[in-house]
Amino acid sequence: MSEPWPTELRLADSGRMLKVSFEDERRFEIAAELLRVESPSAEVKGHGPGQEQLVFGKKLVTITQIEPVGTYAVRIFFSDGHSSGIYTWAYLAKLGHEAEMLWAEYMAKLASAGRSRNP
Repeated sequence: MSEPWPTELRLADSGRMLKVSFEDERRFEIAAELLRVESPSAEVKGHGPGQEQLVFGKKLVTITQIEPVGTYAVRIFFSDGHSSGIYTWAYLAKLGHEAEMLWAEYMAKLASAGRSRNP
């Protein structure tokens, strides 16, 4: 399977959603909050297995800017100042495809840690 190639990246709902369309006609609307808590940055993912950090309190986060990184990814800037994640096209496709499952896992982790989506 070839790498997914985006045909459109567009902010919607005042930066609360990212609309992504791919050449293979897949289309996703990914919530800014999910993009933020699943950031591929070392701050969130760590530098190896078991180093992941639970990000919480991001219910109101928005996307303020999107910047291309070469031809393979985008850097997303969030209203909370986070901007170190590089979202490849494949990672955006994964987030879009697995959003429901990732969201359920995130909610379970929050509950287990006694944390909230609220700021």
